Amino acid sequence: MARLRTSTATSAGGIVVRHESGRTWLVVGSRRRERDGRTWTLPKGTPNPGESREETAVREVEEETGLQVRISQPLDSIAYTFVQSGTRIHKTVHYFLMDAVGGDLASHDHEFDEVRWIPFDVASTMLTFETERELVQRAAERLGIPGATAAEAAS
Repeated sequence: MARLRTSTATSAGGIVVRHESGRTWLVVGSRRRERDGRTWTLPKGTPNPGESREETAVREVEEETGLQVRISQPLDSIAYTFVQSGTRIHKTVHYFLMDAVGGDLASHDHEFDEVRWIPFDVASTMLTFETERELVQRAAERLGIPGATAAEAAS
């Protein structure tokens, strides 16, 4: 059995937040994938040469969501491994909490089929990947969203 080559990759993205009608909302995007069907994820992407993590996060979130955003604070990073074209890739994604300061979801690029605002409490059942669900939970706790620590207290 042949060993897989290994590689590392880094991306940056954001949890874009807004407060409306007594609830806190975040932006998620959906795309169709052959093996996964439809995935719902947070916006993120790969740095251009010379970009900082913050610059990458802002650019990628703006491209993928159609919103203009501003970083409010750094958040955690997540790491995972996947195999692509015979290579095992260990990827780290650096996230930031962000505020929308303009733009329109209808202006999102081709990377997502659909982009929408969802309440924080829906993210745990809507986001496809556990690492992103856990990240949103930690962001909710940091933002002091009511009920954010209920799952933690139950475990």
